[in-house]
Amino acid sequence: MWAWDDGEAARAAASAIGVPLINLATRDLSESAALVLSPGIPHTHPTPHPVAVRARAAGVEIIGDVELLFRAHPEATYVGITGTNGKSTTTALIGHIFATAGADVRVGGNLGPPVLAFEPLDTKTICVLEMSSYQLELTPSVVFNVAVLLNISPDHLGRHGGMEGYTAAKRRIFDGARPEATAVVGVDDQHSRRICTELSQAGRHRMLVVSGRRRVGGGAFADDGLLWDAIGGEPKPMLDLLQARALPGEHNGQNAAAAYCVARALGVSTEICAEAILDFPGLPHRQERIAVLGEGHLRQRLESD
Repeated sequence: MWAWDDGEAARAAASAIGVPLINLATRDLSESAALVLSPGIPHTHPTPHPVAVRARAAGVEIIGDVELLFRAHPEATYVGITGTNGKSTTTALIGHIFATAGADVRVGGNLGPPVLAFEPLDTKTICVLEMSSYQLELTPSVVFNVAVLLNISPDHLGRHGGMEGYTAAKRRIFDGARPEATAVVGVDDQHSRRICTELSQAGRHRMLVVSGRRRVGGGAFADDGLLWDAIGGEPKPMLDLLQARALPGEHNGQNAAAAYCVARALGVSTEICAEAILDFPGLPHRQERIAVLGEGHLRQRLESD
């Protein structure tokens, strides 16, 4: 293994713990099996890093750390979450639901610990990974058992060469689906709706549709402060989202619906899902509901239904 960082302080820290440093700007890279890039280092747009250019010229594969994890432990269950907004909260919420259910779960990727620092995995481990568009470009063979796309709006366009490139990077989360793979797709924006339609027509995934603002079939949605389960047919109210203090707002309704669908797709009971969503502590520096005027009618509706 060779390692390099453009920053002198980072090189010093690596050297101090015994990491072998090789200047990849001058080393013959043709001997390498792969170049593992930090996701923040550009390898295409707007200008590729010189080491990435040299690796590509030498025919060396360029990958990321999530790809390494998957190649080392393909037997684990992988849940991938992407989207322009909400992916950190949704990733943490899914991890919380599985932890509440007593599963052997790891949470990371673009959130929390790097995946190569995870405790050892086995066939029962569920890896819940927040995936940025940068990371998805560096995971050519990762296959997610459950893949989640929350939403797409303009972001990082310079890095991806425009909106088309950014959307294509997000869509990669559905590549290489296994026969039993599930796609959870938000339909509250036009780009995600188009991808949802394309995936449905392709027929390679079990489709679960989610929304934070309208009723949908074949998935879950938030409406009038309630989370509804429409996975099996006629929608059923599951819980009063006004009681989930860490999940205020329409956007968090979609996040909760997506997390609920993921957990149900992997066998978590509706009761545990509801319990975990309601006591989810949230992430630091997010909004938290303190009180809501006139919330009693929602609770009465939930109880009467």
